[in-house]
Amino acid sequence: MRFNPPRLLIAGTGGDSGKTLVTLGLAAAWRREGVVVAPFKKGPDYIDSAWLTLAAGRKARNLDLWMMTADAVLRSFTSYAVSTGVNLIEGNRGLYDGVDVHRTNSTATLAKLLASPVVLVVPVVKVTRTAAAFVLGMKQFDPAVNIAAVIINRVGTERQSMVVKRAIIEETGLPVLGIIRKLRSDLLPGRHLGLVTPQEHTRAAESVAFAAGLARDNIDLDRLWEIAHRTSPMESPGRMEHRKTGTRKGLRIGYFKGSAFTFYYPENVESLMGLGADLVAVDPLECRDLPDVDALYIGGGFPETHAVKLTRNDAFLRSVREAAVGGLPIWAECGGLIFLARSMLWRGDDYPMAGILPVDVEFSAKPCGHGYQSVEVDADNPFVERGKILRGHEFHYSRVRSGFDLPTAFKVLRGVGLGGGRDGLVRGNVLASYLHLHSLGTPEWALGLVGAAQKYREMKRRLDDGDNKQL
Repeated sequence: MRFNPPRLLIAGTGGDSGKTLVTLGLAAAWRREGVVVAPFKKGPDYIDSAWLTLAAGRKARNLDLWMMTADAVLRSFTSYAVSTGVNLIEGNRGLYDGVDVHRTNSTATLAKLLASPVVLVVPVVKVTRTAAAFVLGMKQFDPAVNIAAVIINRVGTERQSMVVKRAIIEETGLPVLGIIRKLRSDLLPGRHLGLVTPQEHTRAAESVAFAAGLARDNIDLDRLWEIAHRTSPMESPGRMEHRKTGTRKGLRIGYFKGSAFTFYYPENVESLMGLGADLVAVDPLECRDLPDVDALYIGGGFPETHAVKLTRNDAFLRSVREAAVGGLPIWAECGGLIFLARSMLWRGDDYPMAGILPVDVEFSAKPCGHGYQSVEVDADNPFVERGKILRGHEFHYSRVRSGFDLPTAFKVLRGVGLGGGRDGLVRGNVLASYLHLHSLGTPEWALGLVGAAQKYREMKRRLDDGDNKQL
């Protein structure tokens, strides 16, 4: 299938080069002009994707060549890209950075797979002509990567701006289509897991509006538009199926939602719905009782920054604990593991959690696990059969400090997990780990969760029938 949507990939020379600021600004500026913008994020990321979703007004989709196959990446892009308007893909790390020296899953590799022109964001703090040497090296490193333009970021003075721009144009032949000064204010503040989420940012809409103005006033939007619409067709295997394939009428799966738990890939929720389940959003900060559901999916987030309010909602903690004791299947990732623990130690204070897992969690000043993670399922659990290899990612500043006598289901092949080469705490129908999965890379996850929900529902029906017969 030949496919040629207008597209731009915004890449950087490294982490914190300004990719998110530029992509956010472009998405918001074009949207304000009435342009339809479809946002994408390369790599495993929830927070940048949430900001892009807010700026574009459309769900940002993650494209990752380590968690997913190339076929899955192409199908996802083909399914969610727009044919009119523009598709914006934000890279991650430096353009050529990947998990190995062959850059097999780098932003550059994704750009070639999508046949997308690349706009390179170059921070120029304390450099002038050297920036041109850097850009020239990036251009020549892999001639198959179509670096089409440069945006200069963090410029200090007019003179520096003039020298850097002229040097890049003369030495590389690439156009400089944007010059952004150093910002005096922290437009997108960060913390231990990266940027503050838009759900917790008190002035998120104002920040997006500021980014839009920054792009409109400092970037040549017309030239970038021309580049995006002057692409060569790409090969694609076709679109994904979006219709419901399941027949599990009335099956209800709850998932935590709200400012404390925001780390969900939209495809994960959609894959459960595609298998016939109805999704029930539950805010653990506001709900007093867990609704009647057949399974519970708890993603990651920031339970630590909401610890006081979570702890005070003891009625909800008790209702989740009672449901777990009754056999409710629960899949929990990272923040979900913390919620299910006995307690959480955060900044010197201990906060009681749901107490479903007899473990205590504490936070560190440095990451305890950060990057891609793969595990082998080597023990029985409610969701995934033995022998499966699961690929995902982890990013946590917490660790389990007690309760290691619980059985685990995962042998860690790459990453940290719980430590000691293990991850995936199992207790009854509960499985909690530091592993974040993407359903396009691990389709068996959704099948396992829906299957466990179905078994639980049938068990409840048999119990109800038995009670009715006794009556």
